[in-house]
Amino acid sequence: MNERADWMRHGNCAHEPPARFFPSDGVGVEIARRICATCPVQEPCLEYALAQRIDHGVWGGCSERERRRILKRRRQAAAASA
Repeated sequence: MNERADWMRHGNCAHEPPARFFPSDGVGVEIARRICATCPVQEPCLEYALAQRIDHGVWGGCSERERRRILKRRRQAAAASA
């Protein structure tokens, strides 16, 4: 089993319908975030979504918009330290 599949297997999301993490409204995002909040693999999940530039869904407790903001801050920090 590859590393990705291993951490995914341990996520809280493994016990939920996948559609729960691809909501169509803000209420759905909040429900997904609550599930992610206690997840033992929240950090690797978020880092995977950032590295893969995943555009849809809630990953690591962050919405698409939040992940875009994280990436922007990281790019700005990298540019400032260069």
